[in-house]
Amino acid sequence: MNTPESGQTPKERVVIFDTTLRDGEQCPGATMTLEEKLEVAELLDAMGVDIIEAGFPIASNGDFEAVSEIAQVVRKATVAGLARAGLKDIDRAGEAVRNAKRPRIHTFISTSPVHMKYKLQKEPDEVLEMVIASVTRARNHVDDVEWSCEDGTRTEHDFLCRCVEATIKAGATTINIPDTVGYTVPDEYRALFRMVRERVPNADKAIFSVHCHDDLGMAVANSLAGIEGGARQVECTVNGIGERAGNASLEEIVMAIKTRGDVLPFQTGVDATQLTRASKLVSNVTSFPVQYNKAIVGRNAFAHESGIPRTAC
Repeated sequence: MNTPESGQTPKERVVIFDTTLRDGEQCPGATMTLEEKLEVAELLDAMGVDIIEAGFPIASNGDFEAVSEIAQVVRKATVAGLARAGLKDIDRAGEAVRNAKRPRIHTFISTSPVHMKYKLQKEPDEVLEMVIASVTRARNHVDDVEWSCEDGTRTEHDFLCRCVEATIKAGATTINIPDTVGYTVPDEYRALFRMVRERVPNADKAIFSVHCHDDLGMAVANSLAGIEGGARQVECTVNGIGERAGNASLEEIVMAIKTRGDVLPFQTGVDATQLTRASKLVSNVTSFPVQYNKAIVGRNAFAHESGIPRTAC
């Protein structure tokens, strides 16, 4: 790390939030046993991941048990449980993470016009009331509350800013603006974070987070753009597994920041020497092979065969 004594500006810390055990497992066919989840969680903890989203406690008894067990074995990382805006969801998540050394409740609700109309069938003011109630309820369980606006990149800016301001007032410590359907592009995502941070008066009281899906193949690029826009938490998965085309890849995020410090003046706490080990473990427990040309951890990532005859040079 650069120090003031060296005459260089210290690099800002980016928090790594791993959701392999929650969003990653939602990938069809990627189910893990409790023992496998515990093994993955312990490795993520050992390699320096800051937050481990261990599951969706109200989804099933198995998910609740997994989050509860992980909360007890993880030594350093924050352990998060996901919850919808319903009070039963939040109470269940609070119960699941209560024995963690650093517990977090991550609650979410849709805020885009299309989701509010067709998924929630609610008016914006009703959704805002649910947002405030859910964050307030979560704060009754834990001090560390993350709020996500599902489909945030397609949410109207005025309403997004109203929700963000209200959640921070209600006690949210992290604000996640996800690209839920993998729709945005880097310049747009970067500008979105700058806009929210400039317009919301209490924005300095929370950490902003990126959560990107890879439907258009831009999850990592969008995540890095979000960091440039002021986000300081990245939500990602090992090998980029996740719903549909997957999530931003943890190993690509970590190595992009580590390798390109000249244009990304940030740092993470992740031990990069453990990335291949984590990749192989997640591949084995999910039975999802890593494509040969996968960046950073693929079998061919550091192999080379030019295919150009010497006489052609």
